[in-house]
Amino acid sequence: MPVNILMPALSPTMEKGNLARWLKKEGDKIKSGDILAEIETDKATMEVEAVDEGVLAKIVVPDGTADVPVNDVIGVIAGEGEDVSAAPAKPSVAEAPIAAPSREASPTPTPIPSAPGAAPSTVAVNGQSGPRIFASPLARRIAKQSALDLATIEGSGPHGRVIERDVKAALARPRAPAQEALQTPRAPASLPVSGPSDETIRKNFAPGSFTEVAHDSMRQTIARRLVEASRTIPHFTLSVDCRLDALLALREAINSAAPKDGDGAPAYKISVNDFIIKALALALIRVPDANVTWTEAAMLKHKQADVGVAVAIPGGLITPVIRAAERKTLSVLSNEMKDFAARARARKLKPEEYQGGTASVSNLGMLGIRNFSAIINPPQASILAVGAGEQRVIVKDGAPAVATVMTVTLSTDHRAIDGALGAELLAAFKALIESPVGMLV
Repeated sequence: MPVNILMPALSPTMEKGNLARWLKKEGDKIKSGDILAEIETDKATMEVEAVDEGVLAKIVVPDGTADVPVNDVIGVIAGEGEDVSAAPAKPSVAEAPIAAPSREASPTPTPIPSAPGAAPSTVAVNGQSGPRIFASPLARRIAKQSALDLATIEGSGPHGRVIERDVKAALARPRAPAQEALQTPRAPASLPVSGPSDETIRKNFAPGSFTEVAHDSMRQTIARRLVEASRTIPHFTLSVDCRLDALLALREAINSAAPKDGDGAPAYKISVNDFIIKALALALIRVPDANVTWTEAAMLKHKQADVGVAVAIPGGLITPVIRAAERKTLSVLSNEMKDFAARARARKLKPEEYQGGTASVSNLGMLGIRNFSAIINPPQASILAVGAGEQRVIVKDGAPAVATVMTVTLSTDHRAIDGALGAELLAAFKALIESPVGMLV
């Protein structure tokens, strides 16, 4: 029987992807493990592998198609002489109804009708039955923030799946008193505040005085996540000055002692940023109550320090994660970071290489920025913004002296890290930066 090739979910939060190009053409023989196509997400370009053998009988979604929903059919693999029309088809979002009848006035939510071939809305699990609601992660999040029952929403996605536009359409409709009475009492959620329309903004500028560059998927994702983080995470910041003189001297000694290959290239070249990553990782281990992630049900206390590092790439940024950074030597950490940065700029990172993490570092010191505050990267609980190291006049032993000083600012999620705990984390970081030999043992 013919088998559908579906748009894969390359990360837990992925809902759409761009089909960059097919590496096979219709009629080509396919065997398991063959690379069929390249898929672009907002952060990376990934390859789709075949899991069945046969012939690529039909390409449903052509090269260059943008915003293909996850689990939509993009092609069909069939055996010799098989009828392609016999392949099970999944309806795409574009084919599904845009609007659904309102049922807000119904005092008792009715089951969502199943799409043809879809699983029933009630399933048995471990001998117990209950409603099963198919919804995208984004739709679930918006519904939860808005105290909206997903069971009252008609889904327009594949197999009747509830997607973002369904939730927003339901929010736009007035709720009947009977339905509101059914909602669990809770604090009112803040709905997204819409800014001026695109047309209103354009009217502020003379026609022909600007060009329009459409947002790509990376920029749209960055914008959405920054708005989400700034509105849903209670940020507060703490700043401290760190003297770098001892660190700079140690860095020079380490790099001078690096072994060289036959071409004279050193095996490693440690940067100040490598010391900063290592120091933050060790500080998180020394202050374990700050090495946490907030969830609504519990605090996740991590056993290792997975440190994300913001890397600027064309059109945006990405944050690859150094796993267990506290256990890695500076040379290993440095080489791993250089590899991540190179592959990030080529958009070749795997999702597991830039997702998760317990805290992040954002360093703009090399661009001459003295200090700044960064927005937390969910689900992390903190991010360290690093400014430039510069010579400043300080007081040493009661007399003026010149030292190289760097200002760092820690942004934290106040739900997970209180002021005193954040100060303790920064103090541990400052001690490691100012006495860097402690990072070598």
